[in-house]
Amino acid sequence: MTPLWAKIAPWALLICSNVFMTYAWYGHLKGKPLALPVAILSSWLIALPEYMLAVPANRIGHSVYSTAQLKTGQEAITLIVFTLFSYFYLGEAIRWTTMLGFLLIFAGAALVFFFK
Repeated sequence: MTPLWAKIAPWALLICSNVFMTYAWYGHLKGKPLALPVAILSSWLIALPEYMLAVPANRIGHSVYSTAQLKTGQEAITLIVFTLFSYFYLGEAIRWTTMLGFLLIFAGAALVFFFK
C-alpha cells in the first residue's frame, strides 16, 4: 500500500513549483518594465527553485501516478495558480470566458486523471 505522503507530496510540491514559475513568467509584467535581458535573467534565477521542486514532485509522484496524470494535474494546478496570480498580483479581472475555457481544460484533465 502506498504511503499517504507519497500521494500528497507531489501535489504540494507542484503547487509550490507553480507559484515560482508563474512569478518567473509573469511577475515582470507588473510595474515599471524591466529591460528584456534583466527580465530574462531574473526569470531564470526564479526558475531554479521551481525545478528543484518540480523534479522531486514528479519523481515521487511517478511511484503513485502515471505521467499523464502528473502532467494533467500539474496543468490544472497551473491554471489555478495563474488565475489567483493574475487577479491578486497583476490586478486583472477574470472574465467569464476565461473561466469557461479553464473549466473545459479541467474537464479534460479529469478524463485523464480519473478514467484510467
